[in-house]
Amino acid sequence: MSQHFQYDVLVIGSGAAGLTLALNLPESLRIAVLSKGDLSNGSTYWAQGGVAAVLDTTDTVESHVADTLIAGGGLCHEDAVRFTVEHSRDAIDWLIEQGVPFTRDDAPDREDGGFEFHLTREGGHSHRRIIHAADATGAAIFRTLLARAQARHNIELLEQRVAVDLITEHKLGLPGRRCLGAYVLDRSSGEVDTFQARFVVLATGGAAKVYLYTSNPDSACGDGIAMAWRAGCRVGNLEFNQFHPTCLYHPQAKSFLVTEALRGEGALLKLPNGERFMPRFDARAELAPRDVVARAIDHEMKRLGIDCVYLDISHQPADFIKSHFPTVYERCLAFGIDITRQAIPVVPAAHYTCGGVVVDEAGRTDIPNLYAIGETSFTGLHGANRMASNSLLECFVYGRSAADDILRNLAQVPLPEGLPAWDASQVTDSDEDVIIAHNWDELRRFMWDYVGIVRTSKRLMRAQHRVKLLLDEIDEFYSNYKVSRDLLELRNLALVAELMIRSAMQRKESRGLHYTLDYPEQLPDAADTILVPPTYGD
Repeated sequence: MSQHFQYDVLVIGSGAAGLTLALNLPESLRIAVLSKGDLSNGSTYWAQGGVAAVLDTTDTVESHVADTLIAGGGLCHEDAVRFTVEHSRDAIDWLIEQGVPFTRDDAPDREDGGFEFHLTREGGHSHRRIIHAADATGAAIFRTLLARAQARHNIELLEQRVAVDLITEHKLGLPGRRCLGAYVLDRSSGEVDTFQARFVVLATGGAAKVYLYTSNPDSACGDGIAMAWRAGCRVGNLEFNQFHPTCLYHPQAKSFLVTEALRGEGALLKLPNGERFMPRFDARAELAPRDVVARAIDHEMKRLGIDCVYLDISHQPADFIKSHFPTVYERCLAFGIDITRQAIPVVPAAHYTCGGVVVDEAGRTDIPNLYAIGETSFTGLHGANRMASNSLLECFVYGRSAADDILRNLAQVPLPEGLPAWDASQVTDSDEDVIIAHNWDELRRFMWDYVGIVRTSKRLMRAQHRVKLLLDEIDEFYSNYKVSRDLLELRNLALVAELMIRSAMQRKESRGLHYTLDYPEQLPDAADTILVPPTYGD
């Protein structure tokens, strides 16, 4: 039997953004945090690099803002950038208060008045401003915030729950547009339960799983973006998908990202013959922004017909490498690669979704009482290319900001009542799950081939034709068979792929992460790509 649940706040997603919001709300509120798999399956846990923030006395807000604007290719919203950076120190102080074990500096009393924690530097940054926990920052942050959430009596952490769709007044045929809750598949029972809440928060991460090669976990299927679009929310800049330049190239290494901090500490990119190539592409060489580095690697691989390039930090002392990059060292060693003596074979892979659901500084979407935070959202911070380690910062700043906004509006928002249960009376069990697997593989392959690092108008048209056929097949399947995690993820991923393709086709220039051979120049005026759903404003 399906169940009915009532909460003050429903948080869909259990990563950095979702847990931050939940922990910044008072214990008087009943809060549910949903994870569609195990709690540690999200992207936060696997984030290696760190959190960018103005922490050292030699750094400034203006410098961090300027670096972000440059990396963003003219598309960052300066007000969003400034809002995020100005709140960066408060966010880090809050994380330290929670007990996150950031790596401490060996020499905190140096003459420049440096910060007591070790700060590293990554591509696009003009200062050392990345606070980290060795090279496993995401895991350290996640474990700390999870322990805090588990200790809170008012926060329920529910695993194996897959959101199906949002419930809005419009969808129920009621006057108004408020979000009232969500239908959620309980994978243990197979039933779709009804969650009603005064506020709903989408914190489901990005959509990098739309590509064949990705650094992301299997959960990165664009669920929040797809649900928000179907509910009537605008989306923005979905053509900008960041490809991390350096993922470990090994047949048994699934989605292992080699942190950009290696290049920040002097690692060099080389061809198989040992020749460096980045100085030919950018004066900043290995410290150029990710889009520049990823395109350079892609160019060299295609030019030479090679399967990978090599990232070499073996010239640094072995003790330094092992202490600063223990995760990378151990993982590579497990595959027979000693990074203190050997270069690491690497390839680019889809990494971060820079666009998402359009929100304001409080994380509010176009639908009343519906918020989107973290990688699900489009705040204007990242522009045409996310600068390294700004993404975790965005999770904390906007998670806290959204929590503040919910608190301000509590008194005006009653608990919804009488929401209808999910209707599964017209569907049957599927005996054709092979269709889901086939469509999943086809989608990810043509997105990689046609909507990848380098694009053309003809490739985009082919991708658009394929995705429309897939969406028709998926819609028919969804209408006739009981929902499953695989079906729901495929449905969401195909929709977000179609939105990505539409966005890419609208941009008649090359800017940041969107590079097309048909329009290689950058237009003089920068403009966002905003897509408006058919139900917008209804």
